[in-house]
Amino acid sequence: ATAFDEGTWYHEILEDGLALSYRVEEVLHRGQSEFQTVEVVKTVPFGSLLITDGLMQSSEVDEYVYHQSLVHPALTAHPNPKKVLIAGGGEGATLREVLKHPCVEECMMVDIDGIVVDMCREHTPFYSAGAYDDKRTNLIIGDAKAGLEALADGSLDVIICDLSDPLDGGPCYQLYTTSFYAMCREKLAPGGILVTQSGCASVRDCHLVFTPIHNTLKQVFPRVWGYTTCVPSFTSEWGFNICAKDKDATDLYVGIVADGTLEKRLAERKLTELSYYDQITHTRMFSMNRTLREQCRDEKRVMTVENPLFMCGTDTHNTVFEDNQ
Repeated sequence: ATAFDEGTWYHEILEDGLALSYRVEEVLHRGQSEFQTVEVVKTVPFGSLLITDGLMQSSEVDEYVYHQSLVHPALTAHPNPKKVLIAGGGEGATLREVLKHPCVEECMMVDIDGIVVDMCREHTPFYSAGAYDDKRTNLIIGDAKAGLEALADGSLDVIICDLSDPLDGGPCYQLYTTSFYAMCREKLAPGGILVTQSGCASVRDCHLVFTPIHNTLKQVFPRVWGYTTCVPSFTSEWGFNICAKDKDATDLYVGIVADGTLEKRLAERKLTELSYYDQITHTRMFSMNRTLREQCRDEKRVMTVENPLFMCGTDTHNTVFEDNQ
């Protein structure tokens, strides 16, 4: 009862009966874009937090875990990724990680919310770390689906979906559906790779969107692998799904590590000193526990435009500030 007596606290209500609370040092930004509420708060435990629609997107302390886990398995799975597209990625950190691969000639980042992009560049520049100024960057403020539709088939080597979770009323739930993934597959060149963030993936909550996304991708791509990592500020094991366009793609769970391909590619690209990702971390991420493996195996739901699946509504995740100074 006395835990919140002093200071300003930010409470993120995750679900009925469950909330996370952070002591706030400073509110850096609070506003409303055309698409979502946007907040940046500086907290004691996790530094600056980016929050959209009441849902914490990333934190200063451990964002590198999420972004390296999203980007590097996909980029190293491809022998020579030259053309990369990021759907979403407003913070700029996914772009930052992609551009660490010297073989990348162009990275197109398409985010629907320019307010988030501008706000992050002003208040949280550590995310992009100069990536927007790289000559290989092609930043487009617009709809990712429309951006993809405008590209020629077979023109991309890697597609990275760094999107908000599929929320009822949110801006991007249609980008988790069979029709969107089918278009992505057409835009990929032979040998192409797609990866998407896939929400909570602990034994308690993997059924919400992680396993449905996994099964939805299996309807479109011949090879799909789920993987997870622990992101402390997310208070959950976090899920990702990665797909190969080709049926004969190298197995990303065992093959790419066992034959030394991953280690060789990281060395060739001078990425052996990444702060989180390497071949051992890769093996850990792709070694999902039995509960997740069985739930992926048994999942029957498929996410379509006509029958979308939502993690929750935008009114479920509420931002509550309590000022007790």
